[in-house]
Amino acid sequence: MYWNEKCECMDPRERERLQLERLRNLVARVSQNVPFYRRLLENAGVKPDSIKSLEDIQRIPFTVKTDLRDNYPFELFAVPLDEIVRIHASSGTTGKPTVVGYTRNDIETWAEVMARTLVSAGTTRKDIVQNAYGYGLFTGGLGAHYGVEKIGAAVVPVSVGNTKRQIMLMKDFRATVLCSTPSYSLFLAEVAEAEEQISIRDLPLRVGVFGAEPWSDRMRREIEEKLGVRAFDIYGLSEIIGPGVSAECEAQDGLHIMDDHFYPEVIDPKTGRVLEEGQTGELVVTTLTKEGIPLLRYRTRDVTSLNRCRCRCGRTSVRMSRLAGRSDDMLIIRGVNVFPSQIESVLLKIPEVAPHYLIYVDRVKNLDSLEVHVEVSDRTFSDEVKKLEILERRIKEEVESTLGIVVDIRLVEPKSLARSEGKAKRVIDRRQL
Repeated sequence: MYWNEKCECMDPRERERLQLERLRNLVARVSQNVPFYRRLLENAGVKPDSIKSLEDIQRIPFTVKTDLRDNYPFELFAVPLDEIVRIHASSGTTGKPTVVGYTRNDIETWAEVMARTLVSAGTTRKDIVQNAYGYGLFTGGLGAHYGVEKIGAAVVPVSVGNTKRQIMLMKDFRATVLCSTPSYSLFLAEVAEAEEQISIRDLPLRVGVFGAEPWSDRMRREIEEKLGVRAFDIYGLSEIIGPGVSAECEAQDGLHIMDDHFYPEVIDPKTGRVLEEGQTGELVVTTLTKEGIPLLRYRTRDVTSLNRCRCRCGRTSVRMSRLAGRSDDMLIIRGVNVFPSQIESVLLKIPEVAPHYLIYVDRVKNLDSLEVHVEVSDRTFSDEVKKLEILERRIKEEVESTLGIVVDIRLVEPKSLARSEGKAKRVIDRRQL
Protein backbone atom coordinates (compact mmCIF):
# COMPACT_ATOMS: atom_id res chain seq x y z
CA MET A 1 0.00 0.00 0.00
CA TYR A 2 1.41 3.37 -1.05
CA TRP A 3 0.52 6.97 -0.32
CA ASN A 4 2.40 8.40 -3.34
CA GLU A 5 3.26 5.54 -5.67
CA LYS A 6 4.87 7.83 -8.27
CA CYS A 7 7.51 8.97 -5.76
CA GLU A 8 7.82 5.81 -3.70
CA CYS A 9 8.24 3.49 -6.70
CA MET A 10 10.20 5.87 -8.95
CA ASP A 11 12.70 4.39 -11.39
CA PRO A 12 16.10 4.57 -9.64
CA ARG A 13 17.71 6.41 -12.57
CA GLU A 14 14.93 8.98 -12.56
CA ARG A 15 15.36 9.38 -8.79
CA GLU A 16 19.10 9.99 -9.21
CA ARG A 17 18.44 12.68 -11.84
CA LEU A 18 15.94 14.34 -9.49
CA GLN A 19 18.36 14.15 -6.56
CA LEU A 20 21.16 15.71 -8.60
CA GLU A 21 18.95 18.53 -9.82
CA ARG A 22 17.75 19.25 -6.30
CA LEU A 23 21.29 19.05 -4.89
CA ARG A 24 22.54 21.64 -7.39
CA ASN A 25 19.63 23.93 -6.58
CA LEU A 26 20.26 23.47 -2.87
CA VAL A 27 23.95 24.40 -3.12
CA ALA A 28 23.00 27.49 -5.12
CA ARG A 29 20.35 28.54 -2.57
CA VAL A 30 22.50 28.18 0.52
CA SER A 31 25.50 29.80 -1.19
CA GLN A 32 23.35 32.85 -1.88
CA ASN A 33 21.23 33.00 1.28
CA VAL A 34 23.20 31.51 4.20
CA PRO A 35 26.49 33.22 5.12
CA PHE A 36 27.66 30.16 7.08
CA TYR A 37 27.34 27.93 4.01
CA ARG A 38 28.73 30.57 1.69
CA ARG A 39 31.96 30.58 3.71
CA LEU A 40 31.97 26.79 4.11
CA LEU A 41 31.58 26.13 0.39
CA GLU A 42 34.04 28.84 -0.65
CA ASN A 43 36.69 27.41 1.69
CA ALA A 44 36.08 23.97 0.17
CA GLY A 45 36.22 25.32 -3.38
CA VAL A 46 32.69 24.14 -4.14
CA LYS A 47 30.39 26.14 -6.41
CA PRO A 48 26.91 25.20 -7.63
CA ASP A 49 28.15 24.47 -11.14
CA SER A 50 30.92 22.22 -9.78
CA ILE A 51 28.31 19.63 -8.73
CA LYS A 52 28.39 17.39 -11.80
CA SER A 53 27.28 14.13 -10.21
CA LEU A 54 25.90 12.85 -6.94
CA GLU A 55 29.39 11.68 -5.98
CA ASP A 56 30.48 15.33 -5.94
CA ILE A 57 28.52 15.76 -2.72
CA GLN A 58 31.57 14.27 -1.03
CA ARG A 59 33.46 17.50 -1.79
CA ILE A 60 31.10 19.37 0.56
CA PRO A 61 32.16 19.59 4.24
CA PHE A 62 29.90 18.13 6.93
CA THR A 63 27.44 20.10 9.03
CA VAL A 64 27.29 19.16 12.74
CA LYS A 65 24.96 19.99 15.60
CA THR A 66 27.34 22.57 17.06
CA ASP A 67 26.98 24.54 13.82
CA LEU A 68 23.29 24.97 14.60
CA ARG A 69 24.04 26.05 18.15
CA ASP A 70 26.81 28.41 17.05
CA ASN A 71 24.36 30.08 14.67
CA TYR A 72 21.54 30.25 17.23
CA PRO A 73 18.77 31.14 16.77
CA PHE A 74 18.13 32.01 13.10
CA GLU A 75 21.48 32.47 11.33
CA LEU A 76 21.16 29.22 9.35
CA PHE A 77 17.71 30.10 8.03
CA ALA A 78 17.74 30.40 4.25
CA VAL A 79 14.61 32.57 3.97
CA PRO A 80 13.47 35.77 5.71
CA LEU A 81 11.64 35.28 9.00
CA ASP A 82 8.39 36.49 7.50
CA GLU A 83 8.39 33.33 5.33
CA ILE A 84 8.78 31.05 8.38
CA VAL A 85 5.44 29.73 9.63
CA ARG A 86 6.67 27.27 12.29
CA ILE A 87 9.64 27.13 14.67
CA HIS A 88 10.68 24.05 16.63
CA ALA A 89 13.65 23.58 18.94
CA SER A 90 15.43 20.88 20.92
CA SER A 91 15.36 20.88 24.70
CA GLY A 92 18.79 22.42 24.97
CA THR A 93 19.90 20.09 27.76
CA THR A 94 23.47 19.98 26.42
CA GLY A 95 23.76 23.64 25.56
CA LYS A 96 21.73 26.11 23.54
CA PRO A 97 18.81 24.48 21.75
CA THR A 98 18.99 23.66 18.08
CA VAL A 99 16.36 25.74 16.31
CA VAL A 100 14.64 24.74 13.07
CA GLY A 101 12.22 26.75 10.95
CA TYR A 102 9.61 25.70 8.39
CA THR A 103 8.07 27.48 5.45
CA ARG A 104 4.59 26.59 4.23
CA ASN A 105 6.18 24.32 1.63
CA ASP A 106 8.25 22.64 4.35
CA ILE A 107 5.10 21.92 6.36
CA GLU A 108 3.48 20.43 3.26
CA THR A 109 6.57 18.28 2.63
CA TRP A 110 6.51 17.14 6.25
CA ALA A 111 2.85 16.17 6.01
CA GLU A 112 3.60 14.33 2.76
CA VAL A 113 6.49 12.23 4.12
CA MET A 114 4.55 11.46 7.31
CA ALA A 115 1.56 10.35 5.24
CA ARG A 116 3.89 7.97 3.39
CA THR A 117 5.28 6.80 6.75
CA LEU A 118 1.88 6.03 8.26
CA VAL A 119 0.48 4.40 5.13
CA SER A 120 3.54 2.16 4.82
CA ALA A 121 2.66 0.88 8.31
CA GLY A 122 -0.87 0.11 7.17
CA THR A 123 -2.75 3.23 8.30
CA THR A 124 -5.82 4.12 6.22
CA ARG A 125 -8.33 6.95 6.25
CA LYS A 126 -10.68 4.70 8.24
CA ASP A 127 -8.33 4.50 11.23
CA ILE A 128 -8.45 6.34 14.55
CA VAL A 129 -4.89 7.28 15.44
CA GLN A 130 -3.95 7.94 19.06
CA ASN A 131 -0.97 10.27 18.87
CA ALA A 132 1.03 9.97 22.09
CA TYR A 133 4.11 11.79 20.82
CA GLY A 134 4.82 15.07 22.58
CA TYR A 135 3.35 18.26 21.14
CA GLY A 136 5.08 21.62 21.46
CA LEU A 137 8.71 22.39 20.58
CA PHE A 138 9.38 18.65 20.12
CA THR A 139 8.65 17.76 16.49
CA GLY A 140 7.13 14.32 17.08
CA GLY A 141 3.55 15.22 17.94
CA LEU A 142 2.80 17.76 15.23
CA GLY A 143 4.73 15.78 12.60
CA ALA A 144 2.58 12.69 13.11
CA HIS A 145 -0.54 14.85 13.51
CA TYR A 146 -0.33 16.46 10.08
CA GLY A 147 0.52 13.15 8.44
CA VAL A 148 -2.63 11.57 9.87
CA GLU A 149 -4.77 14.49 8.74
CA LYS A 150 -3.28 14.38 5.24
CA ILE A 151 -4.32 10.74 4.94
CA GLY A 152 -7.80 11.67 6.13
CA ALA A 153 -7.77 9.47 9.22
CA ALA A 154 -8.99 10.71 12.61
CA VAL A 155 -6.25 11.85 14.96
CA VAL A 156 -6.58 11.92 18.74
CA PRO A 157 -3.96 14.53 19.80
CA VAL A 158 -3.56 13.22 23.33
CA SER A 159 0.21 13.95 23.45
CA VAL A 160 2.53 12.28 25.94
CA GLY A 161 1.76 11.67 29.61
CA ASN A 162 -1.36 11.24 31.74
CA THR A 163 -1.17 7.50 31.20
CA LYS A 164 -4.49 6.56 32.79
CA ARG A 165 -6.28 9.01 30.51
CA GLN A 166 -4.40 7.56 27.54
CA ILE A 167 -5.78 4.13 28.38
CA MET A 168 -9.31 5.45 28.91
CA LEU A 169 -9.31 7.26 25.57
CA MET A 170 -7.78 4.30 23.76
CA LYS A 171 -10.62 2.16 25.08
CA ASP A 172 -13.48 4.65 24.66
CA PHE A 173 -12.45 6.07 21.27
CA ARG A 174 -11.55 2.60 19.97
CA ALA A 175 -8.17 3.69 18.61
CA THR A 176 -6.73 1.40 15.97
CA VAL A 177 -3.26 2.96 15.55
CA LEU A 178 -0.88 4.11 18.30
CA CYS A 179 1.97 6.57 17.71
CA SER A 180 4.46 6.78 20.59
CA THR A 181 7.95 5.91 21.73
CA PRO A 182 8.39 2.12 22.01
CA SER A 183 9.24 2.28 25.71
CA TYR A 184 6.08 4.27 26.44
CA SER A 185 3.93 1.70 24.65
CA LEU A 186 5.18 -0.98 27.06
CA PHE A 187 4.51 1.36 29.97
CA LEU A 188 0.94 1.83 28.72
CA ALA A 189 0.46 -1.92 28.60
CA GLU A 190 1.91 -2.31 32.08
CA VAL A 191 -0.32 0.36 33.66
CA ALA A 192 -3.40 -0.89 31.81
CA GLU A 193 -2.99 -4.37 33.24
CA ALA A 194 -1.78 -3.49 36.74
CA GLU A 195 -3.95 -0.48 37.57
CA GLU A 196 -6.88 -0.51 35.17
CA GLN A 197 -7.35 -4.28 34.84
CA ILE A 198 -7.41 -3.89 31.08
CA SER A 199 -5.45 -5.83 28.51
CA ILE A 200 -4.60 -3.61 25.55
CA ARG A 201 -4.57 -6.80 23.49
CA ASP A 202 -8.36 -6.89 23.88
CA LEU A 203 -8.82 -3.38 22.43
CA PRO A 204 -9.21 -2.59 18.70
CA LEU A 205 -5.59 -1.39 18.46
CA ARG A 206 -3.88 -3.14 15.54
CA VAL A 207 -0.86 -1.02 14.49
CA GLY A 208 1.90 0.70 16.44
CA VAL A 209 4.12 3.37 14.84
CA PHE A 210 7.13 3.78 17.10
CA GLY A 211 10.18 6.03 16.98
CA ALA A 212 12.24 8.73 18.75
CA GLU A 213 14.53 6.17 20.44
CA PRO A 214 16.46 3.07 19.34
CA TRP A 215 14.75 -0.24 20.02
CA SER A 216 15.59 -3.81 19.21
CA ASP A 217 13.77 -6.55 17.33
CA ARG A 218 13.31 -8.32 20.65
CA MET A 219 11.57 -5.26 22.05
CA ARG A 220 9.39 -5.30 18.92
CA ARG A 221 8.28 -8.81 19.76
CA GLU A 222 7.65 -7.79 23.37
CA ILE A 223 5.46 -4.87 22.22
CA GLU A 224 3.55 -7.01 19.74
CA GLU A 225 2.89 -9.63 22.37
CA LYS A 226 1.73 -7.21 25.07
CA LEU A 227 -0.28 -4.82 22.88
CA GLY A 228 -1.53 -7.20 20.19
CA VAL A 229 -0.32 -4.90 17.40
CA ARG A 230 2.06 -5.06 14.51
CA ALA A 231 4.89 -2.72 15.50
CA PHE A 232 6.60 -0.53 12.89
CA ASP A 233 9.82 1.45 13.27
CA ILE A 234 10.05 5.03 12.02
CA TYR A 235 12.98 7.43 12.04
CA GLY A 236 13.47 11.16 12.00
CA LEU A 237 15.23 14.02 13.70
CA SER A 238 14.29 17.64 14.19
CA GLU A 239 17.30 19.02 12.37
CA ILE A 240 16.26 17.26 9.15
CA ILE A 241 12.46 17.68 9.39
CA GLY A 242 11.21 15.68 12.38
CA PRO A 243 9.65 12.21 12.06
CA GLY A 244 9.21 11.14 8.47
CA VAL A 245 12.81 10.74 7.30
CA SER A 246 12.39 6.98 6.94
CA ALA A 247 9.93 4.23 7.84
CA GLU A 248 9.35 0.49 7.66
CA CYS A 249 6.90 -1.00 5.18
CA GLU A 250 4.94 -4.23 5.54
CA ALA A 251 8.08 -6.21 4.62
CA GLN A 252 9.90 -4.81 7.68
CA ASP A 253 13.23 -5.26 5.91
CA GLY A 254 14.82 -1.91 6.69
CA LEU A 255 13.40 1.62 6.76
CA HIS A 256 12.66 3.32 3.44
CA ILE A 257 14.32 6.75 3.34
CA MET A 258 12.23 9.44 1.64
CA ASP A 259 15.23 10.02 -0.58
CA ASP A 260 13.54 12.32 -3.04
CA HIS A 261 13.71 14.80 -0.14
CA PHE A 262 16.61 13.50 1.98
CA TYR A 263 19.86 12.29 0.40
CA PRO A 264 21.59 9.69 2.63
CA GLU A 265 25.20 8.66 3.02
CA VAL A 266 26.91 6.42 5.56
CA ILE A 267 30.41 7.37 6.71
CA ASP A 268 33.14 6.08 8.95
CA PRO A 269 32.55 8.27 12.04
CA LYS A 270 36.29 8.52 12.72
CA THR A 271 37.62 9.34 9.24
CA GLY A 272 34.54 10.81 7.52
CA ARG A 273 35.10 8.45 4.57
CA VAL A 274 31.94 7.40 2.72
CA LEU A 275 31.36 3.67 3.18
CA GLU A 276 30.21 1.12 0.65
CA GLU A 277 26.60 -0.09 0.55
CA GLY A 278 25.93 -2.51 3.40
CA GLN A 279 28.74 -1.27 5.63
CA THR A 280 27.76 0.06 9.05
CA GLY A 281 28.64 3.61 10.01
CA GLU A 282 27.18 7.01 10.79
CA LEU A 283 24.21 8.30 8.81
CA VAL A 284 24.68 11.64 7.04
CA VAL A 285 21.67 13.40 5.50
CA THR A 286 21.32 16.30 3.06
CA THR A 287 17.92 18.02 2.95
CA LEU A 288 17.31 18.32 -0.79
CA THR A 289 14.06 20.31 -0.62
CA LYS A 290 14.00 22.00 2.79
CA GLU A 291 13.47 25.77 2.46
CA GLY A 292 13.52 27.14 6.01
CA ILE A 293 16.78 25.64 7.26
CA PRO A 294 18.36 23.39 4.62
CA LEU A 295 21.35 21.36 5.76
CA LEU A 296 24.26 20.00 3.75
CA ARG A 297 25.68 16.63 4.81
CA TYR A 298 24.36 16.74 8.36
CA ARG A 299 26.02 14.21 10.66
CA THR A 300 23.17 12.57 12.54
CA ARG A 301 25.42 10.46 14.84
CA ASP A 302 23.00 7.55 14.26
CA VAL A 303 24.62 4.23 13.35
CA THR A 304 23.12 2.28 10.44
CA SER A 305 23.81 0.87 6.96
CA LEU A 306 22.20 1.38 3.54
CA ASN A 307 20.59 -1.09 1.13
CA ARG A 308 19.71 0.04 -2.40
CA CYS A 309 18.13 -3.23 -3.58
CA ARG A 310 14.48 -3.05 -4.57
CA CYS A 311 12.24 -4.00 -1.65
CA ARG A 312 9.68 -6.76 -2.09
CA CYS A 313 6.98 -4.19 -1.23
CA GLY A 314 7.73 -2.52 -4.58
CA ARG A 315 9.29 0.67 -3.23
CA THR A 316 12.59 1.61 -4.86
CA SER A 317 13.95 4.07 -2.30
CA VAL A 318 17.15 3.28 -0.43
CA ARG A 319 16.61 1.54 2.90
CA MET A 320 18.50 2.01 6.14
CA SER A 321 18.92 -0.75 8.69
CA ARG A 322 17.38 -0.32 12.11
CA LEU A 323 19.61 1.82 14.31
CA ALA A 324 22.43 0.06 16.11
CA GLY A 325 22.78 3.06 18.43
CA ARG A 326 24.48 6.43 18.18
CA SER A 327 28.10 7.08 17.48
CA ASP A 328 28.19 9.76 20.16
CA ASP A 329 26.14 7.75 22.70
CA MET A 330 28.23 4.66 22.19
CA LEU A 331 29.86 3.56 25.42
CA ILE A 332 33.54 2.70 25.33
CA ILE A 333 34.25 0.36 28.24
CA ARG A 334 37.88 -0.67 28.61
CA GLY A 335 38.41 -0.16 24.89
CA VAL A 336 35.28 -2.08 23.86
CA ASN A 337 32.42 -0.36 22.00
CA VAL A 338 29.12 -1.05 23.73
CA PHE A 339 25.63 -0.05 22.64
CA PRO A 340 22.70 -0.24 25.09
CA SER A 341 20.71 -2.05 22.40
CA GLN A 342 23.12 -5.01 22.68
CA ILE A 343 22.28 -5.39 26.37
CA GLU A 344 18.58 -4.94 25.68
CA SER A 345 18.63 -7.72 23.09
CA VAL A 346 20.02 -10.14 25.69
CA LEU A 347 17.56 -9.14 28.40
CA LEU A 348 14.52 -9.48 26.18
CA LYS A 349 15.41 -13.12 25.50
CA ILE A 350 14.99 -13.90 29.20
CA PRO A 351 11.32 -14.33 30.20
CA GLU A 352 11.99 -13.97 33.94
CA VAL A 353 12.89 -10.28 33.62
CA ALA A 354 10.80 -7.25 32.69
CA PRO A 355 11.75 -5.05 29.68
CA HIS A 356 13.09 -2.30 31.95
CA TYR A 357 16.74 -1.77 32.75
CA LEU A 358 19.24 0.95 33.64
CA ILE A 359 22.94 0.93 32.81
CA TYR A 360 25.41 2.56 35.21
CA VAL A 361 28.90 3.34 33.93
CA ASP A 362 31.52 4.24 36.53
CA ARG A 363 35.27 4.49 36.97
CA VAL A 364 36.75 2.61 39.92
CA LYS A 365 40.51 2.83 40.56
CA ASN A 366 40.99 4.19 37.03
CA LEU A 367 39.11 1.28 35.46
CA ASP A 368 35.73 1.58 33.76
CA SER A 369 32.94 -0.56 35.18
CA LEU A 370 29.51 -1.44 33.86
CA GLU A 371 26.57 -2.30 36.12
CA VAL A 372 23.12 -3.13 34.80
CA HIS A 373 20.03 -2.91 36.99
CA VAL A 374 17.34 -5.24 35.66
CA GLU A 375 13.74 -5.51 36.84
CA VAL A 376 12.48 -9.00 37.41
CA SER A 377 8.90 -9.96 36.69
CA ASP A 378 6.33 -10.09 39.49
CA ARG A 379 6.28 -13.89 39.42
CA THR A 380 10.07 -14.16 39.49
CA PHE A 381 10.41 -11.71 42.37
CA SER A 382 8.48 -14.08 44.61
CA ASP A 383 10.97 -16.89 43.97
CA GLU A 384 13.43 -17.98 46.61
CA VAL A 385 16.77 -16.18 46.90
CA LYS A 386 18.76 -19.04 45.42
CA LYS A 387 16.72 -18.99 42.20
CA LEU A 388 17.27 -15.25 41.89
CA GLU A 389 21.00 -15.72 42.34
CA ILE A 390 21.01 -18.35 39.58
CA LEU A 391 19.08 -15.97 37.29
CA GLU A 392 21.50 -13.14 38.05
CA ARG A 393 24.48 -15.33 37.13
CA ARG A 394 22.76 -16.46 33.94
CA ILE A 395 22.10 -12.88 32.83
CA LYS A 396 25.67 -11.91 33.68
CA GLU A 397 27.08 -14.76 31.59
CA GLU A 398 24.90 -13.96 28.57
CA VAL A 399 25.59 -10.21 28.67
CA GLU A 400 29.33 -10.78 29.10
CA SER A 401 29.32 -13.27 26.22
CA THR A 402 27.66 -10.67 23.97
CA LEU A 403 29.79 -7.69 24.99
CA GLY A 404 33.11 -9.38 25.66
CA ILE A 405 33.67 -7.49 28.92
CA VAL A 406 32.99 -8.04 32.62
CA VAL A 407 29.56 -6.75 33.73
CA ASP A 408 27.87 -6.55 37.11
CA ILE A 409 24.17 -7.44 37.11
CA ARG A 410 21.79 -6.39 39.86
CA LEU A 411 18.24 -7.65 39.91
CA VAL A 412 15.76 -5.13 41.29
CA GLU A 413 12.11 -5.23 42.33
CA PRO A 414 9.28 -4.99 39.77
CA LYS A 415 8.39 -1.38 38.88
CA SER A 416 11.31 0.02 40.88
CA LEU A 417 13.04 1.66 37.90
CA ALA A 418 11.73 5.04 36.75
CA ARG A 419 9.36 4.96 33.80
CA SER A 420 9.49 7.53 31.01
CA GLU A 421 6.58 9.01 29.10
CA GLY A 422 9.01 10.25 26.46
CA LYS A 423 12.38 8.84 25.48
CA ALA A 424 13.57 6.20 27.92
CA LYS A 425 16.75 7.04 29.84
CA ARG A 426 18.85 3.90 29.69
CA VAL A 427 22.35 5.05 30.69
CA ILE A 428 23.79 6.97 33.63
CA ASP A 429 27.47 7.66 32.98
CA ARG A 430 29.04 8.56 36.32
CA ARG A 431 32.45 9.02 34.73
CA GLN A 432 31.24 12.44 33.58
CA LEU A 433 29.90 13.53 37.00
